[in-house]
Amino acid sequence: MSMPQQRAHASHAARQAAYRKRQTKAREEELRKRGLPPLPAIATMPGNARWSQAIAVARCLLTEVAEEMQAYFEERSEQWQESERGEPHQQRVQELQDIVDALETVWT
Repeated sequence: MSMPQQRAHASHAARQAAYRKRQTKAREEELRKRGLPPLPAIATMPGNARWSQAIAVARCLLTEVAEEMQAYFEERSEQWQESERGEPHQQRVQELQDIVDALETVWT
């Protein structure tokens, strides 16, 4: 004869509260891993600090990509740079740099 299992929570409400707490902790951990500040305590309050940090991270990543693409372009021969592949590549680098510049004006 088996013994009944002891309840982990006193009621269904307590079980739900524990679940919500675990979910909130998991969301906060995910934001922390991404380097973003936590969400505001009040759901209707804007997360300006979080949004600002997310834009800064995006700007940094796009800057890195643009620099890598420019280095790739510069490592190629002059013939390649002026070819059907080189010119569009350089145009994409410039468009990406324009996006980075635009992001700097979004949140400063």
